[in-house]
Amino acid sequence: MSIYDLTIEELTDYFINNGDKKFYANELFSWIYAKEKRIDSFDKATNLKKETRDKLKENFIISNIEIVTVEKAKDVSKYLFKLNDLEHIEAVLMNHDYGNSLCISSQVGCNMGCKFCESGRRKKVRNLTTGEMVEQILKVESYSNTRISHIVIMGIGEPFDNYDNICKFIKIINHPKGINIGARHITVSTCGIVPKILEFSSFPYQVNLAISLHAPNDNLRKEIMPISKVYPLKDLISAIKIYLEKTNRRVTFEYILLKDVNDSEADARELSCLLKGINAYVNLIPYNETDSLQFRRSNPLTIARFYDILKKNNITVTIRREFGSTISAACGQLRSKKEGI
Repeated sequence: MSIYDLTIEELTDYFINNGDKKFYANELFSWIYAKEKRIDSFDKATNLKKETRDKLKENFIISNIEIVTVEKAKDVSKYLFKLNDLEHIEAVLMNHDYGNSLCISSQVGCNMGCKFCESGRRKKVRNLTTGEMVEQILKVESYSNTRISHIVIMGIGEPFDNYDNICKFIKIINHPKGINIGARHITVSTCGIVPKILEFSSFPYQVNLAISLHAPNDNLRKEIMPISKVYPLKDLISAIKIYLEKTNRRVTFEYILLKDVNDSEADARELSCLLKGINAYVNLIPYNETDSLQFRRSNPLTIARFYDILKKNNITVTIRREFGSTISAACGQLRSKKEGI
């Protein structure tokens, strides 16, 4: 097991059960997470007694992933990691004027099957452990020598299909003795697993929720997002309204614009009707094309018209700033290139 799999409460229990002092948990958390320390060997935790360090070496590992490829462009770097079982995942570091944001993966592959998604083209192999998600942050911070201030769980995989590990991950990275990333700087993106949205409404951290919507009606959404066959839009919107009522947190709707698929003026008007009165905003996303999928990016004029229609209908909307158009920008693309699939 990775030491990064444990919350500080679980680490406290570990030390107590092994006859050690419970404050050792705070000491070890500082050794593994404090930026000026970040040990790569338990032997370097010098204020823990040797017997304790030896037990830690018997029970835990520190490194579980490694960076194998980095692609860079202006204000963006894409990282390919190799896991201990030789599988690959990705993370993307984006430099904004408000800080550095890292988009991390939550699974190896994805079973949601969204037709436009490179990750969805390849099936889920397994969930990532909590520690494998935490390490994406630590490895990128070390490699780039930067402080990551924002986390988006929107890389390879469906986060709510790995719900328990995601919740532990958030607790660890938000903890002041952990990586200490503010809850409001953490965003979880889901394609719409309704029961988990409802469960997440009771999660006691003020993190952000993003919904991958990408269509204004069920007929179109079922064509490009199979999850809509299980959880239709009326159930999704109902769950979101419950989430909003319980959390008082605004929701983001992600909408990738696909040429001649979901980008018409009629689509924009229908989307405006769907979201009317909901405390949310729409993030329009220019599509990152891949050789493996037939979908193409909407042209700039179409995107502008779509944006204008939402604006005129009093929908708060932004167009996502583009990153990495000269690198393997699509989610899962670098992994597929590496594995030749």
